[in-house]
Amino acid sequence: MSNLEIRPLRRLDAEFSVPGDKSISHRGIILGGLASGTTRLRGFLPGEDCLSTLHALQALGCRIDRVAPDEVLIEGRGGKLLAPAEPIDCGNSGTTMRLLAGVVAGQPFQTRLFGDASLSRRPMARIADPLRKFGAEILCAGANDRPPLHVHGTQLHATDFTSAVASAQVKSCFLLAALQANGKSIFHEPTLSRDHTERLLPAFGASLRLEKKSIILHGPQRLEGAELDVPGDFSSAAFWIVLAAGLPGSRLTLRRVGLNPTRTALLSALLRMGAGLMEKVEQSTPEPFGTITIQGNTALKATTISGKEIPNLIDEIPILATAAAFAKGITEIRDASELRHKESDRLAVVAQNLRLFGVPVEEKPDGLLIEGGCTLVGAEVESHGDHRIAMSAAILGLLAKGRTLVKDTACIETSYPGFAQQIALLQEVSR
Repeated sequence: MSNLEIRPLRRLDAEFSVPGDKSISHRGIILGGLASGTTRLRGFLPGEDCLSTLHALQALGCRIDRVAPDEVLIEGRGGKLLAPAEPIDCGNSGTTMRLLAGVVAGQPFQTRLFGDASLSRRPMARIADPLRKFGAEILCAGANDRPPLHVHGTQLHATDFTSAVASAQVKSCFLLAALQANGKSIFHEPTLSRDHTERLLPAFGASLRLEKKSIILHGPQRLEGAELDVPGDFSSAAFWIVLAAGLPGSRLTLRRVGLNPTRTALLSALLRMGAGLMEKVEQSTPEPFGTITIQGNTALKATTISGKEIPNLIDEIPILATAAAFAKGITEIRDASELRHKESDRLAVVAQNLRLFGVPVEEKPDGLLIEGGCTLVGAEVESHGDHRIAMSAAILGLLAKGRTLVKDTACIETSYPGFAQQIALLQEVSR
């Protein structure tokens, strides 16, 4: 079992980039595999989750070459994939399983999708229901609509579906099936979730129409290979943004970070809390990216996180809870019950870990009440096999007094290879 030992960071004055965006890397591999011709992804994230998607498309007959650690060439199959020789292992990646289900639902063969123990606890009815409306046969073989998934693909027919949750994975699964369905498909969501799939589809030659909280797509459609530069992952940048915001006198510049407005709700929350930060968009399509500059020159104050901003902040809530730990007052997080169904029960685990650092926390069914402003004291904490929990605890350790030990940190490789090395570098230059 790998552990990460953390000592307090005395100062921070740095400039660097973060690895490529995980969400865009997943989608680039899938769309490239469905397209005709060659797709080149530069800035691909070689984390374990994205590699699960890469290996899955290879199992479905796509030739994918790693020409560099963060660059891949995909020879697409023009929408006609091959039946896999064996069940497809999605590892720990819910994105892989949910998006791939939408792909294979429209293919003329059967596919079994499975994952590790953590993924096997994730709910899948939310994607099984719309796929059944398309006409696909899908069985959630685990208890309470959990994986493994058995998908009997067929010729799909268009449908109109209203999702009960604002979820980019549900929406993307639907759109990938709609690409293969005959007729006009419409997807409705309660609030706008992350829109990477809608942005990337036109880059691969697809046509769709956006109407408020609905998407209209006529199928079937043929995709063409594309050249795609993947920006730095905002969710990875979020850890360093909060670190700099919580360290007085710090200055941090992050280059080529994805600045998709459906991903950057953390910045709005931190600005409300009084953080000193600035963003500059340097490219706007298909995915905006640019520079974020943070200065730790003000004391943060508590805020409330709830309602419509939750879907675009859901992955950042563990690290936002870290910001709340050193913000004066009581920060309230509501409407975030979705966090109980991630790699861990993130509400319960975040509350548990904050208390170990000396932060008073009250856990609610759909959120947390965090009393900030007290002195953080180093602690020994468990990651619970959850990469975002592990990295959030590491940032707490950098801001706490004394030694911190984060246990079982191999999970960080799913989304941020090089995270521990970046911490070591920051600690070295701060001496």
